[in-house]
Amino acid sequence: MKAQPGMFWGIGVGPGPAGYLPLAAMQALQQADLIYVPRAKSADTSVALQCLEGVAVAPERLREVEFNMDPDRNVLREHYAQLAQDIAAELQAGRSVAYLTIGDTLTYSTYGYILAALKDLLPAFPHRTFPGITSYASAAAALDWPLGVGKERTLILPCPDDPATLQHEIETHDIVVLMKVGARLPWVLALLKEMGIAGHCAFARRIGLDGEVLANDLRELEAGDRDHAVSGYLATMLIRKTALEKRHQQ
Repeated sequence: MKAQPGMFWGIGVGPGPAGYLPLAAMQALQQADLIYVPRAKSADTSVALQCLEGVAVAPERLREVEFNMDPDRNVLREHYAQLAQDIAAELQAGRSVAYLTIGDTLTYSTYGYILAALKDLLPAFPHRTFPGITSYASAAAALDWPLGVGKERTLILPCPDDPATLQHEIETHDIVVLMKVGARLPWVLALLKEMGIAGHCAFARRIGLDGEVLANDLRELEAGDRDHAVSGYLATMLIRKTALEKRHQQ
């Protein structure tokens, strides 16, 4: 008799300590036969696994997978299609699978690629996606930084490749949540200082983990390379065009 297909769960962990995990997702994590843990190709350890510190998980249940963030969409599609085939084989064998991702499962997440590829392979497979905590919500909470006051308009934006585009977005919105900053951090900081708004912008990196950086004033923040404490890797920037205090006075 053919095995019933296993359940698939998408689970957002962190960003930060293990406590940032919904109770319903914790139950799924405990039930899963296999837990796929993504690790950046450039990293020695999985940050998603670090976010589970304190949660007892038997090592034999873990499947670490190296994820590829190649800008070539065809390369990405092939990479995640292969990973989806591996997961689909486990599900068809009757094993339940959880896939971890940092932050919210469907906000600029690798999980979105996996889910789409699995739906192509197994259109009716049983699955559930749990929402997680976004990096910008976690950063705002850590810094006591309101993401929206009154009728402020907030834009969530992967960092553009050039200063002119970012400046335009800042000038046409009240708040810009800047994600995927990466190696662009030096010119982003320079732009905010040039615009005279760095003093009321915030920066968060590796929230709740070793090497955490939290800053409510970016005027003194200097970007370094990957070997320094302040880099754009796993970083989120909160940009407010007009200082909050000034808005309250208007």
